[in-house]
Amino acid sequence: MVCTASDAEAGGVGFEPTVPFPVRRFSRPERSTTLPSPQTGIPNGSPDFAVQSIGTGANVAVAYGMPQLRKPYLLYLGEAQIQTDAKTASGLRDWCRADVVGEWSLPSAAISVGVPRLSPAEASARGAGSLVIGVAPVGGRLPEQWLPDLEAAIEAGMDIVSGMHTRLTSFPSLVEKARRIGVQLHDVRHSNEVFPAGTGRKRSGLRVATVGTDCALGKKYTALALTQALHARGANATFRATGQTGIMIAGEGIAIDAVVADFIAGAAEVLSPDNAPDHWDVIEGQGSLFHPAYAGVTLGLLHGSQPDYIVLCHDPSRTTIEYRPDFPIPPLADAVAQYLTAARITNRQVRLAGVSINSSSLDDAAWAAYRDDVSCSLGVPVCDPLRGGMDPIVSVLLG
Repeated sequence: MVCTASDAEAGGVGFEPTVPFPVRRFSRPERSTTLPSPQTGIPNGSPDFAVQSIGTGANVAVAYGMPQLRKPYLLYLGEAQIQTDAKTASGLRDWCRADVVGEWSLPSAAISVGVPRLSPAEASARGAGSLVIGVAPVGGRLPEQWLPDLEAAIEAGMDIVSGMHTRLTSFPSLVEKARRIGVQLHDVRHSNEVFPAGTGRKRSGLRVATVGTDCALGKKYTALALTQALHARGANATFRATGQTGIMIAGEGIAIDAVVADFIAGAAEVLSPDNAPDHWDVIEGQGSLFHPAYAGVTLGLLHGSQPDYIVLCHDPSRTTIEYRPDFPIPPLADAVAQYLTAARITNRQVRLAGVSINSSSLDDAAWAAYRDDVSCSLGVPVCDPLRGGMDPIVSVLLG
């Protein structure tokens, strides 16, 4: 089969499955479980990125009564021992560095994300608006030994922002101090909003959604990189956050996995409202259609987002759903076809714009060969947002 670069960059595609869904089992190879930080050459949280990502187009937080997070941030690392525990803090450092004044942790912490170490009082003196819990302990529970540091941040006049399962409001001491000082406790994973059911009504504006063959393989990073690449080309674009870290980066959004199932599509419609005809909403994907636990979230988000294009995200080192060895990941052509079939429920013109790869398991030669092979077989550009950027896919979007 002969394939040229121009074949893959001519435009998005839409097609049906060509091979049956596999039923055989695969062994899971050893792989890195972390996504690399953006490499030099990809803007590391430009000063106006967060403003551009939300300020362009309709202001969702104001329009729907959702809280906006008060920036800049002090990142709290608790007693984290390994770097992967600080995924949220690392994401904020990488994608909105201008909104981070520093970090703070307990003396027993063994890691840093490489920003100035500041106490809550020092951070407040430098203008910090919120302390953000930047680590995720096992089980998502907030340890009580963190409370003195959180209370110190409240006393310094900062809001507290958490994406953990344990609600900040479950701690009476935090609630009382926040009430007395007049600051806010933001549990971004938990929403008090009541969203409508989805309507499927065609909305104005343009939309691209990131979707995945599995969870935790780069959908957020891809959406952020696409937004920056669109800005670099002069396009009007907004990053629409659907997970807790994305919300902290953007300053607003909807934690879609916390929405009651019947209203996920409606929440996605609220998140991405009518807009100018040339405006792009870049919608952060969640879960995977092929995940036995989270496919429902993915489907509701896809229907409500009503994307004109999708970008499929994949990690080639995975052959089965992570931690689910009995659930094989389908061939990419089948994955694309199934996503397009699902997306056509609310947008019959949806197309594949490209494929985003987490190539951290591949050396340069293997990555180049894999990229060219997938691009040739699917007929779209294949990129790694941290290894060359997303410009070829943006060229498809801008057509």
